[in-house]
Amino acid sequence: MQLAARLRELEAESDSVRAELAEMDLLATQTEAAIYRHLSSVLSSGNLRLPSDAELEDAIRQSNPHHQTSQPQRPVQQMRPTYEPVDRRPLIPTVRNNVEALSDRFMDRTIPQAVTLLLREEGGPLHVNELYNRLLEGGFKFTGQNPTISVAVSLNRNTRFRKVAPGTFDLVMRDASSIAS
Repeated sequence: MQLAARLRELEAESDSVRAELAEMDLLATQTEAAIYRHLSSVLSSGNLRLPSDAELEDAIRQSNPHHQTSQPQRPVQQMRPTYEPVDRRPLIPTVRNNVEALSDRFMDRTIPQAVTLLLREEGGPLHVNELYNRLLEGGFKFTGQNPTISVAVSLNRNTRFRKVAPGTFDLVMRDASSIAS
């Protein structure tokens, strides 16, 4: 009876996650279409001066000091636009199957308690796959068949966390010491 009830609960959660993913996919498609419409109207109006490729590259270099260009700098007159495919998907950490518990620090904690500690230590957001790997290293015992989904659902339901990217969570409130600096 308990297993059947738990199975129904998990099926309802998976339906909810599927619906959320479908909604996010629809929103992404709508946003992409709106961007294309806006760009085409801006480009067709001709009233707006668009920045040159050199100006865009300079702006990128100034906003990202770690940005390294692999090509030597050429004079602006010789620069031609290059179009390279851009992979918009962020790098997703892999779930490691061979993780050994390095300690027992998370053995008696809930997912939100343990993840709060991990995110504070990290100082920034982490993907659920990386959270899962670190929870295993800390001795956390998962009981479900889909532990990464359990982590994501648990964090989605808790107001202490916010989703900053697909599958990536951060704390809503950081320590006062890190906010002041």
